[in-house]
Amino acid sequence: MYTVIGRANSRATRVLWMLEELGEGYEHVPAAPQSEGVVSFNPAGKVPVLIEDGTPITDSTAIIQYLADKHGALTYPAGTLDRARQDSLTQFLLDEFDAALWMAARHSFVLPAELRQSAIKDSLIWEFTNSQKTLVHRMGDGPYLMGRNMTVPDIILTHCGIWAKFAKFPIHEARLSAYLERMVARSALAKVLSMMG
Repeated sequence: MYTVIGRANSRATRVLWMLEELGEGYEHVPAAPQSEGVVSFNPAGKVPVLIEDGTPITDSTAIIQYLADKHGALTYPAGTLDRARQDSLTQFLLDEFDAALWMAARHSFVLPAELRQSAIKDSLIWEFTNSQKTLVHRMGDGPYLMGRNMTVPDIILTHCGIWAKFAKFPIHEARLSAYLERMVARSALAKVLSMMG
């Protein structure tokens, strides 16, 4: 049994969704970032945290890749060219999509008010838009990013797409919009999104 710490309206969505796709049982503790229940496992105060056998694992990408590897699903095997392509796509999404959304969040409500730069959002949206153009050239022919098989990058990109909608970062690429509509319709993700209340 796994324990997932973190509200469903955070990057914990990725971990909860992965566990739902895998059909694995878990306990969900919807703790807020920086709360005592989080800091005791992650001194940085960030969510999500996965607890397995008393051992905390932090960082959503590390967690979901660990779960995929452990259960042999939603990933290509380590040491294969397909896995190298998968990991490359994961890093691209973190660098180009997640990073822009997180920077916007930091300057909207995370940083102390006197350190926030509201004008930065315009440049981040510009970068986010350009990254979409690059991404559609990297998308596979199948329903998922890498083709016929759903993998870790699909969870990251879909979560970033949901986050972008809330942050008012527009999706301009029709192919990406269609992809996100398909992914958000997955029953495992719908269950997690219903936890947001």
